[in-house]
Amino acid sequence: MLVAPTTVGAYLRDLPPDRRVAMARVCSMIRRSARGVRESMRYGLAFYELDGPLFALESGRRHMSLFVAEQDVVVKHKDAVAGVDIKRSFIRFADLNRLPLDVVEKVVRDSVAARRARLAAGTIPTQAELLKLWGIKEEKAEAPIAVTLALTAAAKTPAKAAAKTAAKPAKAPARKAEAKPKAVVVAKASSAKPSRATGGKVVAAARR
Repeated sequence: MLVAPTTVGAYLRDLPPDRRVAMARVCSMIRRSARGVRESMRYGLAFYELDGPLFALESGRRHMSLFVAEQDVVVKHKDAVAGVDIKRSFIRFADLNRLPLDVVEKVVRDSVAARRARLAAGTIPTQAELLKLWGIKEEKAEAPIAVTLALTAAAKTPAKAAAKTAAKPAKAPARKAEAKPKAVVVAKASSAKPSRATGGKVVAAARR
């Protein structure tokens, strides 16, 4: 049974090397630029809260997405970085080897400032509202790819063994050695000699 990681560190350890490095760099950037932020694992994502959810970071198989609670901040930086989805308020990074960390840092700092303004106005969005905005559902959260592959391989092994067993023709049960019939020798009429005791008649003799 798959046990989901409960900390971001455990989540990162299960990722392939390239994705682990990219995620770690952005996670470190968020912690450094948003002082006092609380880091946790939720819905298969790295969650960052500061008076409520502020960021969520997702490691896809070929990309990484940074979900931002302050939608106005995403709009502000939409021309500075590729992969911006204003409607769902996230930035998708397709090239993990060339992360625009300078832009990410600006997004993080501007989000902190916007959150403080919302806190003063009492208009902080709830987690449910943000999950709806980001299009995230708990049942769709993916496990780290390394763990998934390991479980898939483990699941296939017994299945293959069962398939091979079913494909092999069943061996017929060993037959018990049949008792050999006892030889019965019957005298041929042409070669039988008449006996005096029988009045010259031919009698078949059986030998056991």
